Amino acid sequence: MSMDKQVPHDKALDNSLAMMREGYLFIKNRVDRYQSDLFETRLLGKKAICMSGEEAAKIFYDPERMKRNGALPKRLLKTLFGVDAIQTMDGDAHTHRKLLFMLLMTPPHQKRLAELAMDQWLAALSKWEGAEKVELFEEAKNVLCKIACQWAGVPLEESEVKERADDFSAMVDAFGAVGPRHWKGRRARPRAEEWIRDIIENVRAGKTEAEKGTALYEMAFHTELDGSRLDTQMAAVELINVLRPIVAISTFITFSALALHNHPEYKEKLKSGNGDDLEMFVQEVRRFYPFGPFLGAQARKDFVWNQCEFKEGMLVLLDLYGTNHDARLWEAPNEFRPERFKDRKDQLFDLIPQGGGDPAKGHRCPGEGITIEVMKVTLDFLINHIEYEVPEQDLSYSLVRMPSLPESGFVMSRIRRK
Repeated sequence: MSMDKQVPHDKALDNSLAMMREGYLFIKNRVDRYQSDLFETRLLGKKAICMSGEEAAKIFYDPERMKRNGALPKRLLKTLFGVDAIQTMDGDAHTHRKLLFMLLMTPPHQKRLAELAMDQWLAALSKWEGAEKVELFEEAKNVLCKIACQWAGVPLEESEVKERADDFSAMVDAFGAVGPRHWKGRRARPRAEEWIRDIIENVRAGKTEAEKGTALYEMAFHTELDGSRLDTQMAAVELINVLRPIVAISTFITFSALALHNHPEYKEKLKSGNGDDLEMFVQEVRRFYPFGPFLGAQARKDFVWNQCEFKEGMLVLLDLYGTNHDARLWEAPNEFRPERFKDRKDQLFDLIPQGGGDPAKGHRCPGEGITIEVMKVTLDFLINHIEYEVPEQDLSYSLVRMPSLPESGFVMSRIRRK
C-alpha cells in the first residue's frame, strides 16, 4: 500500500463552494468523517491540505516548514489585511516588523486600552439611559474605534466615528463573503487607507503632532532592516492592522454578553470583579464561540508529516474553530465551562481563536493580550455598572456565516446605571 493511500482525499473536484456552505465546520466535518487530523482536497482549483488539532498547529507554525508569502488569497489582502502587510511576510523581515507590533501591545499598553474602554463605556451609558434600546454590537464598534484611535494617537472627530468604525468592521466582515458583503469590505479599505495615509503624511511633514511611543508615531517613523522608512501606503496598511483588530473585539464583546445571558449562573461569581474569574470566563468565550474559522500558509519545502506528503508551494489550512472544539484537548468541548481554565497551564497550540505559537517569534496575533483585557473590563462594566433587560430577539448565530455574530447584535433595553 503506498503512503499516499493512508491520507484521506476528499472526493469533490473542488471544495470552494462546500467551504462557503459549511463555514466554520468545513474542516472539522471532514476530520471527524475521515478520523484523521488532516486530509487533501482542492480549493480554488489548487491542491490543498487541511488540518486540525494541537500537533497540526505546531507544524503550521514551524517557520522551517511553512511560509506566509503567497498563501493568502488576493480577496483577503484587498479587504482584511492590506496588500504586502505583515501577515504576508516571512523570515527576518517578518521578525523585525513583528517586533514593532509587539512593542505596541505590551501589558502597559493593554492596561491603557482597558482604562480607555471603561471610560468610553461609562460615557456611552449616559446616552443609553434615555434610549428605548441599544444594539451592543453597534455600540461596541464605535466605542472600540474611539479607544483604538485615542490610544494610537490617531485624530478622530466625533462626527466620523461611525463611518470609520463601519469601515474597519466591513473589512473584517468581508472575510468569508462573496457578493455585497465582500464588495463593501473592498470599498472600505481604500477609504480607510487614504484617511490614514493623509494623517501619516501630516505627521512626517510636522503638521500633525504624534507622541513618541504611540502607534501613529512608531508606524510613521519605523525603519526596515535596510534602514529605509516604510512608504506612506505601507505605514498606513500596518497602522490599520493595529486599529482594525481592536474594533473587531466588538464580536467577542457581543458573544460575551450572549454567554452571560445564556449562563446567568456565572453573574454572581463575576460580580466580585475577581480578575481570575473574569479571565476564565473571557477565555471560554474566546474558545467556545466562532471567531476566525481557519488560517492559511504555504509549504516552504517538500516534507512528510503524519504520512502526508507536503509539496513545496502547497496551500495548507489550519482549523482554528475545530482545534478549539477538539475533544482530545477539551473535555466536553461543546459545553460552555469557564472553570476548565482554572489552574490551566498556558499552551501555545491548543487555544487558538486568534492563531497559535509564540507571538514574538511567529505569526500569532500580538493583540491577544489587548483582546483579553478589553473583554474583561467590558464584562465588568456589563455586570457591575449597569442593569438592563434583554427583550425578545433572535440571538442565534450561524456557523456557516464567516465571521459569525448573534443575529440581532444583542439588543438591550431599559438600561440604567447601577
